[in-house]
Amino acid sequence: MCGRVGRLSSDAGKRHVAGAQSHYWGQGFSPRGEKNRFVLPSDFRQTVREASKGSRTLCLDKHHKHPCLVGFGESRADSFAEMLAHEERVAIERGEPFDMDLRAAQIGGFARISFDDSGRFVLPEYLGEQAQVGDALYFHGGMHQITIWAPDALFAMGSEWDSVKSACRARMAEFTAKASRK
Repeated sequence: MCGRVGRLSSDAGKRHVAGAQSHYWGQGFSPRGEKNRFVLPSDFRQTVREASKGSRTLCLDKHHKHPCLVGFGESRADSFAEMLAHEERVAIERGEPFDMDLRAAQIGGFARISFDDSGRFVLPEYLGEQAQVGDALYFHGGMHQITIWAPDALFAMGSEWDSVKSACRARMAEFTAKASRK
């Protein structure tokens, strides 16, 4: 937790230490809705809002390794300088090249997206293209960030992702069952 100490509070889908990095726990599924909007699941809304100093701002970017997006609150950017310094130290210790400008551009180029009280937001087209997004998104808590998947891209991942795939299928089935009752 970056050595910071604070008050611990807990609610469904989140744990937050005042003065420390937010933790995103939970899952959710959202089809593409009216006006091309998706919905940030309730498991994450309050944590994102707290991590964005009370504003309804979700930061989104392409995951650096996997075919998905990452989401987080604005406060995560506070740790980027420390993260860059750590990555540079590790590269030097390993005798590997490290391009500080490139890495800073990769982590600092995230989009700030507004969402309403119901969690609705518009996904920028360029991010949707990078993550192969079609008509639905699956959100999965990943401690310091939310991974956001096009279900088909997630299902194409290896067996090490089976528990995440199962959670996605369960959330999709829950949504389908709710929709059929309407």
